Amino acid sequence: MLTDSRKRAARTDFWIAAVLIAGGLVVSGFSLAQLAVGNRDGMTMAQSQAAPPVSDKPAEAKPGGTRPTTPPPEPARPDADARKAGAQPALPPAPAEKTAPPIEQKSK
Repeated sequence: MLTDSRKRAARTDFWIAAVLIAGGLVVSGFSLAQLAVGNRDGMTMAQSQAAPPVSDKPAEAKPGGTRPTTPPPEPARPDADARKAGAQPALPPAPAEKTAPPIEQKSK
């Protein structure tokens, strides 16, 4: 059996928990009521705009697009001819432990 002091502590803890839960529900209710009242103007504006037309075809590709085409993109590691002309690689060479031996072709 619980002692008298433990019963009193359990009863006190129960009431504290009940008050906290009730307070949380009250705050949640006020917040939801405020959201419901405050968003009526925004909802009417959003609903009044016309929806874009729906089509089954994909969007048309536009030449050039929005990506810059000048200067043209350069490879990270230039080919042998470009290296002879003086082009420097954009990336440093991979460390030795990161490279692997070439893959051998299977004979048929």
